Amino acid sequence: MSAFRVALSADFRKPDGSPSFPEFDLSPLEDHPDIDLFFLEPEPEISAAQLADVDALILLTPRVGAASLTPNGRLAVVARFGVGYDNVDLAACSAHDVAVVITPDGVRRPVAVSILTFILALSGKLFVKDALARRGPAGWAEKTVHNGVGLVGLTLGSVGMGNIGAEMFRLARPLDMRFIAHDPCADPALAAELGVSLTDLDTVFREADFVCVNCPLSDETHHLVDADRLGLMKPTAFLVNTARGPIVDQTALTEALREGRIAGAGIDVFEQEPPDADEPLLALDNVIVTPHALCWTDQLFAGSGAADVRAAMAVMEGRVPGGIVNRDVVDRPGWKAKLAEYARKFGSG
Repeated sequence: MSAFRVALSADFRKPDGSPSFPEFDLSPLEDHPDIDLFFLEPEPEISAAQLADVDALILLTPRVGAASLTPNGRLAVVARFGVGYDNVDLAACSAHDVAVVITPDGVRRPVAVSILTFILALSGKLFVKDALARRGPAGWAEKTVHNGVGLVGLTLGSVGMGNIGAEMFRLARPLDMRFIAHDPCADPALAAELGVSLTDLDTVFREADFVCVNCPLSDETHHLVDADRLGLMKPTAFLVNTARGPIVDQTALTEALREGRIAGAGIDVFEQEPPDADEPLLALDNVIVTPHALCWTDQLFAGSGAADVRAAMAVMEGRVPGGIVNRDVVDRPGWKAKLAEYARKFGSG
């Protein structure tokens, strides 16, 4: 092992070879004398051949599945750029002694801000009023029939109160709203500190004026927001989803919006991405949609990139990185052996 080889998925580079996200500072890896940094070729699912001589993979959107990995392979860490990891087979990675790392510190504030952006835009009817203003005097004459909704005293509800959900409540505190959340894993002390009442899932949907989806996608959460749960919502309530599209039954949501059974929605994620141009949800005027990118800011890419760089370098030095989601890998003899070898070869002593 002459160098520690770090690969980046192909989508970190544009077709012309320029960086997709210039804010992602690769210089700590590029300038390190023991690191060989390179980009993979484009593949929807990264092949085992591409990962054969790779120690660390920094991953954006391609899939890493069981077929991407080989027994006794060299790969030790997949550093996912963001907090979603539904494109990575965790069980397969653990079985092959590969840690999967996410970047909660890089996305916490940008995603929470994007949720707040939706809440403010929906409550203020921002896009409706933008359209009125652009129509000139005729549009201006209609402004009195498009009043927004004041937020003081309304209920902000969250499905999930982890890293992002908690940050959302922190940012929303000056709005003087009531906070409720459902999360079986929530820290009661943190909830109390933030003024959040923990409750059951159906209560969140019944009582919240804004229901925000802040949980990961899993078998258990697929279509968690279905027709029945949408049916619990007030007709004046809004749904916000910046998590993962398949958590919400998109067909059921479209029908609820079309029939006015809920007031509106802010949707950054879809069941199929990108959605077809004729996707019915896109034709509705009571939904604000963004292309799974509302939180994409210079600060998000800088923060997430820095976290992935730290994870790769920690492994290179034989240390356990932060943000591991498949925690079982930490106790596996094979993964420990990989770290020990990296420490021997590249550790600072």
